[in-house]
Amino acid sequence: MMTTLNNSFVAIFSLLLLSSMQCHAQLSSTFYDRTCPTALTTIHTSIRQAVSSERRMAASLIRLHFHDCFVQGCDASILLDETPTIVSEKTALPNLGSARGYGIIEDAKRELEKTCPGIVSCADILAVAARDASTLVGGPSWTVKLGRRDSTTASHTLAETDLPGPFDPLDRLISGFANKGLSTRDMVALSGSHSIGQAQCFLFRDRIYSNGTDIDVGFASTRRRQCPQEDQNGNLAPLDLVTPNQLDNNYFKNLRQRKGLLQSDQVLLSGGSTDDIVLEYSNSPRAFASDFATAMIKMGDISPLTGQNGIIRTVCGAIN
Repeated sequence: MMTTLNNSFVAIFSLLLLSSMQCHAQLSSTFYDRTCPTALTTIHTSIRQAVSSERRMAASLIRLHFHDCFVQGCDASILLDETPTIVSEKTALPNLGSARGYGIIEDAKRELEKTCPGIVSCADILAVAARDASTLVGGPSWTVKLGRRDSTTASHTLAETDLPGPFDPLDRLISGFANKGLSTRDMVALSGSHSIGQAQCFLFRDRIYSNGTDIDVGFASTRRRQCPQEDQNGNLAPLDLVTPNQLDNNYFKNLRQRKGLLQSDQVLLSGGSTDDIVLEYSNSPRAFASDFATAMIKMGDISPLTGQNGIIRTVCGAIN
């Protein structure tokens, strides 16, 4: 009888402990309300200054959060610099020479350390920065859940395998996002972030010289002017030629006109399962904005470190 009672007590205690851990692991929009009440305004000030200096930075900050979350979760691993023991994600092909905004995140962190030392994680700064960047270029806002902690490791290898690429076919894009818990609709909505930002010539060269039926002839001709068949690989072109500094649904209108810059953009409207979503977003700015916000929240939920896991870095590029 005593053994049975003991076993029951252990089982109940284990359930309570598990429940407590699960609650503790929940992200919350009020996470810093008591420990650092000025956290969000401090971050916003840094991001506003950066975007007002260079509108393109909004796209770079959204992309930085995205590239962080897709590699071992939203843990700020993308911010870690190379050391004898860390192979940085910054040098992985999807990030090398294109991921930017590291200094902006460090600036925000430096300001936070003055008022709330050791409290706000770099992973949370990335998440808030992405939301603020969106709103500063006319995109939707959303409530950012907080409480992520920072990793002590990075994964150069996963950065080269888990991030979607500009040449990916539709099925690979869908499966890549599904592997992170994101639906096909989330994937199309998040692709709408290509309403802002720029791409390097070598990423769209094959497409504009392909003479394919999936690209507008005039559009290809325009893009060729700054992207010759050889050399000048790093020349930049706006992903959305019409409203390049406005996060809106024009990206989807471009796809209807066969004016997607990257192959992975145009493939979203190519007779496949995503056609209807593209058409819906092209007709409804409200539907796109709502779904983009929802998808960004879901993306921010990918495998965060919480509770006693991870650390709060003092400097985002290094382990304390």
